[in-house]
Amino acid sequence: MISAIVLINADVARIPEVAQSIAELDGVSEVYSVTGDVDLIAMVRVREHDELADVIADRINKTPGVTTTQTHISFRTYSRHDLEAAFAIGLD
Repeated sequence: MISAIVLINADVARIPEVAQSIAELDGVSEVYSVTGDVDLIAMVRVREHDELADVIADRINKTPGVTTTQTHISFRTYSRHDLEAAFAIGLD
């Protein structure tokens, strides 16, 4: 499983709608409305690196109301969620 954290700035008047639209995209596991320098943070989880371009560049960036994004791809993920998912699909 490949994880990416996408920091998203959005049209302020449309943040809830933008968040909902992004949350409905395949490959997006969560979207958080946050304080600070960005408006939203999306967690993207895919099986192949090529899928990152599909989810982030082709879908998130083209969501109406998204103004900018910054993506951080994880080297390793340390969470119970990912460990449970790995055992569920039979990875060692």
